[in-house]
Amino acid sequence: MKKLNLLVFSFTILLTSCGGSSDFQQLVYENNPHYSMGYAEYFGDYYITENGNKNNVLSISLFSDSLKINELGNLTGLGQYLFLEDVFQAPTDILLQPGKYIVSNSGLPFTVAPGINDTIDGEVYPLGATISYFEYNAANSKLKLISSGSFTVTLPNDSIYTISCDFKTSDSLSLKGSFSALLPHINQSLIRQKSRLRSRLVYLKK
Repeated sequence: MKKLNLLVFSFTILLTSCGGSSDFQQLVYENNPHYSMGYAEYFGDYYITENGNKNNVLSISLFSDSLKINELGNLTGLGQYLFLEDVFQAPTDILLQPGKYIVSNSGLPFTVAPGINDTIDGEVYPLGATISYFEYNAANSKLKLISSGSFTVTLPNDSIYTISCDFKTSDSLSLKGSFSALLPHINQSLIRQKSRLRSRLVYLKK
């Protein structure tokens, strides 16, 4: 697993406080958040030249509370950002398929890679499944690695995706969470260079 997951703290956060630092509040972390918006990115058989894995791979980004993407492609607001990188599917599948996906390093269909910190070109990057918390005070925002668990995808109809999460982070935090809405898919399958930074935060037109 050598793709680069941009450290989410590098994105612009618009603070909602109208006063000084004494007015900052602490964000209450939900262990069972509702993700109100999201999208998926399709990368095709991204790993076929690196390790011969012919399975297609997607990433899923889900956002809670007031988090949103502005017209400049920047993540703004407060809340939780669930990023599931390297979600593997069968070579014939382009869209996210219904089923249960297990956190695993196997690269098999219906798995998602666990979160790790990896050093690439002398820099440390989080890869795989992560959860990020965006605070009122940006200095307190943090990222956690998801080490085990699963998520389940259902399609109640042709356009609405329902996603239910049941994860554990590397520091033993139990993280559930749910999503039920449209899940736009973005075709990124022409991106092949291992060294290219792949920005997840793109402007989603309504």
